Amino acid sequence: MDERRRRRRLALLLGPISCLVVASMVGSALAPTLVTEHPVWLLALDARIRHVLLVANQIDALPYYVIGTMRLTLSDPLFYLLGYWYGEAALSWVESQSGSVGRLLRVLERFFGKASYPLVFLAPNNYICLFAGASRMTPPVFLTLNVSGTITRLVLLRMLGDVLEDPLDTVLDFIARNQLRLTLLTIGIVIAQAAWEKRRGTGELEAISELEERIEEEEAEAEAEQEQEAEAEEGGPAQR
Repeated sequence: MDERRRRRRLALLLGPISCLVVASMVGSALAPTLVTEHPVWLLALDARIRHVLLVANQIDALPYYVIGTMRLTLSDPLFYLLGYWYGEAALSWVESQSGSVGRLLRVLERFFGKASYPLVFLAPNNYICLFAGASRMTPPVFLTLNVSGTITRLVLLRMLGDVLEDPLDTVLDFIARNQLRLTLLTIGIVIAQAAWEKRRGTGELEAISELEERIEEEEAEAEAEQEQEAEAEEGGPAQR
């Protein structure tokens, strides 16, 4: 595969992933306004557990399950393909993650081979999906586990929302009464967090950029090795 095609294929994966990260940041920043006025938009932008719980009783079942499933699974095939196509480089990037996150990921990576199916079903986060691709889990198995696990999670959260209806209504009422102040607060928190992570190089967008660089480096090294092997093979008969 030539350089242009490789870059295009990588961009087709990392571009949408970056967009989803930005969408999640926007959803978190505007959550107090969205949860009271546009709960469907909050679910579409940022389907974190706390947001899913807050909107579970405000959205009809059909849009809740359709939008929730789509939002929660959008990035999963992208990370699966990153692991499937760029296994060694992607795993090397995971191993380079520092601090407690890096240690947890290394434990997950070692444990994945023993419990790959339950992990993809129960906790199909970005790294688990990347491990699934790198381990060459077949696409039909991955998609079946991923989608069924996501729908099961949404069902359980909707049931939990019914059980906690009164406390959730109290929280939503508080948010509605303090919507502007809470929205300004969450915007400030998201901006401050993004600036802090960018400064330290630990943000999600920075991690995606680092992954892109690592994949390109690994591919360049692999190409160089292949060229050296080809040159050695061509030069072998002449030397004899």
